[in-house]
Amino acid sequence: MVKFSQMEYQRPDLEHLKGEMAQQVEKLKAADSYDVARQVFVEMDRINRHTDTMSTLANIRHSIDTRDTFYDEEVKFWNAAGPQLQEYQQAWNQAMLHSPFRGDFSQEFGDLMFVNAEIALKTFSPDIIELMQKENDLTQEYEKLLASAQIPFEGGVYTLSQMTPFKSDADDIRRLNAWKAEGQWYKDNQEALDSLYDQLVHLRDEMGKKLGYEGYTTLGYYRMGRNCYTKEDVEKFRQAVVKYLVPVADGIYKEQAKRLGKEYPMSFADNALEFRSGNPRPCGSAQDILEQGKKFYDQLSPETSEFFRTMLDGELLDVLSTEGKAGGGYCTSILDYQVPFIFANFNGTQGDVEVVTHEAGHAFDAWLNRDRIPAEYIWPSMEACEVHSMSMEFFAWPWAHGFFGEDTRKFHYSHLSSALTFIPYGTMVDHFQHEVYAHPEMTPAQRHQKWKELLGVYMPWMKLDGEIPFYSEGEGWQRQHHIYSSPFYYIDYCLAQTVALQFWDKIQEDLGEAWEHYMAYTRQGGSQVFTTLLERAGLDSPFEESCLQRVCASAKNWLEHFDMSGIA
Repeated sequence: MVKFSQMEYQRPDLEHLKGEMAQQVEKLKAADSYDVARQVFVEMDRINRHTDTMSTLANIRHSIDTRDTFYDEEVKFWNAAGPQLQEYQQAWNQAMLHSPFRGDFSQEFGDLMFVNAEIALKTFSPDIIELMQKENDLTQEYEKLLASAQIPFEGGVYTLSQMTPFKSDADDIRRLNAWKAEGQWYKDNQEALDSLYDQLVHLRDEMGKKLGYEGYTTLGYYRMGRNCYTKEDVEKFRQAVVKYLVPVADGIYKEQAKRLGKEYPMSFADNALEFRSGNPRPCGSAQDILEQGKKFYDQLSPETSEFFRTMLDGELLDVLSTEGKAGGGYCTSILDYQVPFIFANFNGTQGDVEVVTHEAGHAFDAWLNRDRIPAEYIWPSMEACEVHSMSMEFFAWPWAHGFFGEDTRKFHYSHLSSALTFIPYGTMVDHFQHEVYAHPEMTPAQRHQKWKELLGVYMPWMKLDGEIPFYSEGEGWQRQHHIYSSPFYYIDYCLAQTVALQFWDKIQEDLGEAWEHYMAYTRQGGSQVFTTLLERAGLDSPFEESCLQRVCASAKNWLEHFDMSGIA
């Protein structure tokens, strides 16, 4: 197979590519039979796959080393080209929607691509191309700023990702100092962070108004491809989180304060330490984690075995944290080669293991559905994608000892409790963004104050005493990449985590049966809307209040009866 380093990148001739796309539009309009129209459809899918492959390769290689000037320029090219090409993609969508063979296409490929095409038409006009290009540039600037971080700490200099282990160190003073050092970097760069976001908010608000919306929120939902639920459904979910989950999470942190011998509520630094003896940590090197991942996937199912061996053989995981590397982690597809790719920053924490499960959950969906036509059916919508990843984390529980050794019991408790305590945070991120885009006139200071207010609603366990100014003054949202780069893409994690907790519950009863539900969900790829994917896999919708109520009760009961003997 072709390894990642051997995959060829070539910037396309933009005018030629536009011509190709325009030609396919005219051919589809002129088609006099479904056979001809179908051939044009398949050719357009090939063009889109190849274009996406080149863009993806440029972005991956740039994120691996943001200092690489060649790929920095290539990403700038795609930042400008993407919005221009969208005009041609929209012309294609129009042609498909008005094709006399629409019924034939729906019968063979399903109607979802038409639903999504109608939504896509609502997201674009040539009038906003320059704004979209500027948006891409500002997002890239934010990413490069974070990647450039050099934080002095204890005689060394570290990136943001490399600071993570220090932020959960068992030593109280060292941990607090790490939070302060990281927070100081953000404070030192606060003017740039405020300016970048302020520009993005006003720019997106302008986009929405140019397209005839009240501002950005409606456009943001369309851009996220929301095709089976509304802003009102999300608001109801947020209310259910406050009603059912915040009290459970609050109880988890009260118990944590007792274990640590701390006064409740605790500081951000103390909330980061779950056990006095230290948080669970992987028991081996990065290579050991990948080897245990291979064992896990080999034993889980024949499909996962073939998948993960493909990932390793193709060098399709870049997981070490290095200087100049972009922060965070992600999974994407390299469509021409029919493989996924995982990007991450290992840092010696339990998050390293969750990369091998979470990001590989995304990758498994992409690999399992790699042959789907059109390519958009490989991945479902974002919240549906996150079900693959968050649920896969729980499927790894029976193999946790190979990852964590003597910290296995700690990990099980930590993983489940973290899943519960994450949802209020993620819901707060969503609520914050709704407030921001409903009031784009807010100043940076007002945005920080709004975040601080929401902390009191969704995370009352956080002590806002000024000990770590960046966090306690309501600025901590600036480290959340999605708020800058992917507005409204965060409630997706919360919806997905609610579904993943259903899988956790099923795994406790019968791993094999739970896996059958997972495969029934994943085999559908992106061929159905989120709620239909769930229904066909025998899963409850997170928009049903009873769903969140049930998983909260089940997980709370498990945690309360968990044997903590021998765990300090």
